[in-house]
Amino acid sequence: MSRAALLVLADGRFPAGGHAHSGGAEAAVKAGRITGAPSLADFCRGRLHTAGLVSAALAAAAALGVDPLELDTAADARTPSPALRGAARRLGRQLMRAARATWPSAELDALAREFPKGAHQPVVLGLAARAAGLGPDDAAYCSLYEGVSGPATATVRLLSLDPFDATAVLARLAPELDLVAGQAVDAARRVPAEGVGALPAASAPLLEISAEVHAGWPVRLFAS
Repeated sequence: MSRAALLVLADGRFPAGGHAHSGGAEAAVKAGRITGAPSLADFCRGRLHTAGLVSAALAAAAALGVDPLELDTAADARTPSPALRGAARRLGRQLMRAARATWPSAELDALAREFPKGAHQPVVLGLAARAAGLGPDDAAYCSLYEGVSGPATATVRLLSLDPFDATAVLARLAPELDLVAGQAVDAARRVPAEGVGALPAASAPLLEISAEVHAGWPVRLFAS
């Protein structure tokens, strides 16, 4: 497996569209739930253990070769908010374009034909990792890092937070990211024997509710 490929996939400059999304941070800033580095850490930790865990497990399962159509259905079932489902599919469509150009793959081509408007982003991410010669651990780590780095980067813009402080938040979350990545991969490895019901369905109701409110704003800096 190529660690260089993982760096390319996880790089914030990879044209996967994530720069347009805040991962719920914009709504949290407006609601006063993120006001600085300590509350950003709390927000990212919450994402890590809920939506992050779910996404990482889906990505790991896709990297293992689990049927992506079944995983996409599982992703829908674990995303109650229509706004978040839409965001996940838009991100999946953009990631698909970038991944197919970077690592041509028959599996990616087949998924793109099945979901011309976009499959769920974690499913596409897992198949992109697979196409790049990466494994389920790599896919899980990439998913989790994206899930917390996106809000951290967005908060720098939304609050003029010192980038050094935002980066320190991510660094201090590293041990928990390791833990959640392990949980995600363990769950993904159970899918062939137990079905997609083995994947976590951790709930983050406030993220879901905030996403619906955010989608109705007439003016916003980020798409989600």
